[in-house]
Amino acid sequence: MSTTDTTNSDRHDTDVIVVGAGPTGLLLAGDLAAAGLDVTLVERRPAGRSNLTRAFGVHARTLELLDNRGLADALEATGTPITRMRLFGHLSLDLTRLPSRFDHLLITPQYEVEHLLEKRATTAGVTFRHGTALEALHQDADGVTAELTGPDGPLTLRARHLVGTDGHRSTVRTALGLPFPGTSVIRSIVLADVRLAGEPAASLTVSGSDSAFAFIAPFGDGWYRVMGWDRTRQVPDSEPVDLDEVRDIARRALGTDHGMHDARWISRFHSDERQVPAYRVGRVFLAGDAAHVHSPAGGQGMNTGLQDAANLSWKLIAVHRGEAPDPEALLDSYQAERHPVGATVLRTSGAIVRLAMAHTPATRALRTLATTTLNTLPPASAKALGTLSGLGISYAPAPGAGRTSGRRAPDVQLREGRLHELLRAGEFVLIAPEGTTPALPPIAPTTAARVVRATWTDPTRHTTVLVRPDGYVLWTDR
Repeated sequence: MSTTDTTNSDRHDTDVIVVGAGPTGLLLAGDLAAAGLDVTLVERRPAGRSNLTRAFGVHARTLELLDNRGLADALEATGTPITRMRLFGHLSLDLTRLPSRFDHLLITPQYEVEHLLEKRATTAGVTFRHGTALEALHQDADGVTAELTGPDGPLTLRARHLVGTDGHRSTVRTALGLPFPGTSVIRSIVLADVRLAGEPAASLTVSGSDSAFAFIAPFGDGWYRVMGWDRTRQVPDSEPVDLDEVRDIARRALGTDHGMHDARWISRFHSDERQVPAYRVGRVFLAGDAAHVHSPAGGQGMNTGLQDAANLSWKLIAVHRGEAPDPEALLDSYQAERHPVGATVLRTSGAIVRLAMAHTPATRALRTLATTTLNTLPPASAKALGTLSGLGISYAPAPGAGRTSGRRAPDVQLREGRLHELLRAGEFVLIAPEGTTPALPPIAPTTAARVVRATWTDPTRHTTVLVRPDGYVLWTDR
């Protein structure tokens, strides 16, 4: 239950409580703590590293955000880069065309992402409370009170803000009384991690038939992730699933099961398309699966959550440091920027899974038209790649902030180093022509000490650009 109390209190046990220690919560908590905030991360599960995972793909934009934190190279060493995605048997997307240092999709288990982010958060000083569940929350004009149950019984924590990153069954969202509208887009999906006797021709394969579709991707260590769906077998998630069922789906969808054997994990689940209407309620925020869930097609779930966290963290930091010219407007911009992105992900992932499930003449014709268009028209395939990779995400420009305001800032080489390396300080980066000392614009943070100054290596560049800590352009003079 969530209530609003008009009684103010100036007692805070911590600056921010983050509920949920998945990738989204770990990145957010690590960012806040690295900036000097006192952060408590609450997680229902006991401490310990899992070797099971649903998410497995890290897209280019997410790798850039991890590069901004000095983590991308370590994560790259854990997985396999995929440079081409093959969909529906005919569509081939060339990821080497991506305008990024990370011109690929990295296949690596979610637990590898969590391991790196947890290590960073621990080093930054995050306080972890494992085996602890949120029971209720209350907020007033001064802060948020969380009622928790931990290993030693009930406890209460008070913070200035609270963020729910606790998954699709979010207790934070429930406590706020927010709806989670949407539908189940597909039931009885089976997942398995298996060995294969024969390697697929394409590194990443998605295809389907009249009654089934399947997906196969390598982890890079001899294990493969298989996802499948059988139109003729729609059963509850609780129904047992074995390797024979997975093999049968693969044969019908792909023409072969590639000699699957030695499954280390098999599961059945359903996929919803849902999005909460409000990512912010007062001093409480939602991010990741707590705010939006969608089909696994396109592998955008974990990536979207990590990008939510990167968007929100610098805004909370600026407000807690007292550096935001308009704190409420800055916090409101999290909803304004990330809610439309979540809605786009729902549409694109839903379109992919519906095309994969196509079985009527009309839907097959639509799939053929879509694949032909993407295969033959470079602008269309570039837009599709930008959407899937996250590189194409942009936000509405601020009034008077210049024509590139809100766009992703490319990782340009500056005299002081690569832009993404300079962003590792967690601050704004002001790029200016050599020999100039431009003043900060009114929408910049109120202290110049939090701005890293850099210059172009190209003497013909006369533009001044202020880049946000999440790698998007805040302001430009042109």
